[in-house]
Amino acid sequence: MQELNLFIVDDNSLVLTNLRNYLNIRFGNDLKISTFHTGANALKEVNKDTDIVILDYDLGAENGNDVLKSIKKINSNTEVIMFTSNDEIGVAIESFRNGASDYVIKGDKELKKIASLINKIITYPIRIMVREFGISKYLAIFLLTFVSVGVVVFITMHYMN
Repeated sequence: MQELNLFIVDDNSLVLTNLRNYLNIRFGNDLKISTFHTGANALKEVNKDTDIVILDYDLGAENGNDVLKSIKKINSNTEVIMFTSNDEIGVAIESFRNGASDYVIKGDKELKKIASLINKIITYPIRIMVREFGISKYLAIFLLTFVSVGVVVFITMHYMN
């Protein structure tokens, strides 16, 4: 499986460190994790290869929803998980309207919730194949691996000629 590019954007250094360490232990080489203290710094790095962003709503002088809108303009396929201590329903609704994939409130079991959401993003193609085509999970994994290797071989052969 190809590693996914994951950004964590939070102005709290302790949150950045704890979340990064937890996800490194949980996912290992499946994720390439970059951390940012400001939305502005993260936006300089967001591109078509940015798969997941875990984004704090309250970034001091910055509003997470403004950063979210900018991320979606750069790459509409980036999965953005709002990760905040703000439990106001209006803020959550605004985040979803701006393209957030999910909204996690900091507190009890926050790390497990984030890991669960990332796992769902990683295994999405497998779930689609199982649900839509009724094949077993293991056959879906085999097929996706086979197709991925085929694509790599095709691209390699194409560029070597």
